[in-house]
Amino acid sequence: MFYLLLGGAILLFVLSGRATRVLKGDGWRIGAGITALLAFAGAAYAGVRSEWPVCIVLLVIGAWSATTARQRPAVSKARRTEGGPSLAEARAILGVGPQASKAEIQAAYSRLIRMAHPDKGGTAGLAAQLNAARDRLLDGR
Repeated sequence: MFYLLLGGAILLFVLSGRATRVLKGDGWRIGAGITALLAFAGAAYAGVRSEWPVCIVLLVIGAWSATTARQRPAVSKARRTEGGPSLAEARAILGVGPQASKAEIQAAYSRLIRMAHPDKGGTAGLAAQLNAARDRLLDGR
């Protein structure tokens, strides 16, 4: 009976939304993974002892914790509406300062694209980021 009450209290704590405020960021994902493992282990133990209500509560907690442990942080919508990186992101990608000239931007792009091009062992996504950053800095000046 104690396990059933404990599981119900944890479930109420999690569903109330306080758990997400207490545990934020990557620590929450790690904590949720550990909680899921412990809940599944407890559910297995309760199932072996034929304590079905406790087993069901722990399985629900474990399933919920496992799904939240796999969630990724939301991507900022501001970047999506722009259609590309901001000026600060583009400068960071190419590694140039705010006062960089067009020649410096093109030189940084050329140096990086030689390493990141898909034909040279890089990825298409990285090459696309470099292209977008170069276009943003050269057109957005």
